[in-house]
Amino acid sequence: MRSRTRSQIVAAMFFIGIGLMCSQFPYLAYGDEKTGDTQKPERLITMAVEYPGIELSAGKDVDMNIIFHNKGRSDETVDVWVAEQPDGWDTLIKTYKFTVTSIHVPSGDDKSLTFKAKPGEDVQPGKYEFRIEAKTRDGVFKMSESIFVTVQKKEEETKTSKEITLNTTYPVLRGPTDGKFEFSVEVNSDLDEDEVFDLFAEGPKDWEINFKPGYESKYISSLQIKANQSKNVSVEIKPSFAAQAGEYPITMRVNAGGAKAEIELKVILTGTYKLEAGTPSGLLSLNARAGKAANLSIYIKNMGSAPNNDIQFMTFKPESWNVEVKPEKIETLEPGDMKQVEVTITPSKDALVGDYSVAIEVQGEKASKTLEFRTTVKASAAWGWIGIAIIVLVIGGLTALFRKLGRR
Repeated sequence: MRSRTRSQIVAAMFFIGIGLMCSQFPYLAYGDEKTGDTQKPERLITMAVEYPGIELSAGKDVDMNIIFHNKGRSDETVDVWVAEQPDGWDTLIKTYKFTVTSIHVPSGDDKSLTFKAKPGEDVQPGKYEFRIEAKTRDGVFKMSESIFVTVQKKEEETKTSKEITLNTTYPVLRGPTDGKFEFSVEVNSDLDEDEVFDLFAEGPKDWEINFKPGYESKYISSLQIKANQSKNVSVEIKPSFAAQAGEYPITMRVNAGGAKAEIELKVILTGTYKLEAGTPSGLLSLNARAGKAANLSIYIKNMGSAPNNDIQFMTFKPESWNVEVKPEKIETLEPGDMKQVEVTITPSKDALVGDYSVAIEVQGEKASKTLEFRTTVKASAAWGWIGIAIIVLVIGGLTALFRKLGRR
C-alpha cells in the first residue's frame, strides 16, 4: 500500500515539473528576427530616355524624361550631361525648377530628370541626334543614350480671325495638383450667319481637359451660336496626378467654318502634400523586455508632388516609457524621396508582461502620418533559468524524502 502511494506521488511531481519547464521555454527561445534583401546586387544602376525617337514640327521644343533605375543595395550619385548635340540647338537637363549636373538615386528607387532642347531659327527640317551620358562618381558605371529627333516642315499658320473673339475674366487659376480648375470663356461671334463652333484644347501630357456649356454639367465638343451673339463655355481641367508644382499653359481654340480664334490660359500648381511611413518589413510590432531598449527602423517617403519641409515626430507611449527618434527632425523631403529614421523604445522597469501600444506621428509641413506599434513586453530569460533551478531543487528534495521514507 505504501509503495503504491509513493509511486502516485512521484508521478504527480514529475508532471508538475514538466509543466513548469514548458511554461518557461518560450522566454528562452526569445530572439530578434532580421530581414534583408539579399537578392539584389551590391551595385546596379541604369539610365533610359523616355522616347528615344520622336517627330515634331519645325520650331517646336523637345521635352522628355531621363529615367535612372537603382537596382542595387547601395545609394548612388550620378553625374549626367549632354555629350553631343547638333549645331543650332540649345540643350539643358533640369528638374521642375533647377538645372542639374548630377542626381542622387537611393537604393531601390527611380529618379527622373527632364531633357530640354530648343531649336534655333536656322534649324531646318531633318534628322538630329542628341547623346546623353552619365556615370557614377567613382566611374564604375558609365551610361549613354541617344535621342533622335526628326524635324518636319512647319505647318502653315492661320491668322486669328477678327470675326471671332475669346475672352475670360480669370485667365490664371492656382491650386493643388489633385484639384480641378474651371475657366469661364466667352465666345463672341461677329459672323453674319449662325454657325457651329468646334472646340479644341492643348495642354500638358496626361491632363484631362473638357468643355461644358455655361452652368451645365454635360461635356461638349462644339456649340451653336447665332449670328452676332455670344455664349459662355466652361473649360474644366484636371491635372495629371504626377504633375509637379509649377506653371502650365493651356491653349483653347475655336473653329467656325474658315474663322478661327484662340486664347491662352494658365494653371499654377502648388503641388500636393502626402507622407507615407512604415517599416522595411511591413510589420508594426516588436518585442521588448522591461527596462531594456528595443530598436527598429522606419522609413518616411514623400508621396506628394511638392517638397515637404520641417518634418518632426511626436510619440505617444505608456507612462514611464521612453521613446527616442533619430534624427529628431527632417529638414526637407523632395517629391519621391525617402529617408530612414531609427526608433528606440525602452519599456518601464516596472512594466508587466503583456502587449502595449506605442504610436509615432510623423508631422510634415502640410501632411501627417501616424504609425502604431504593438510592443510585447516579455519576461527576462533569467526567470526561465530560475524556474528550472527551482524544479531541480524540488525534484531533488522529493527524491531525498522518498529515500528517507523508504528506509523506515
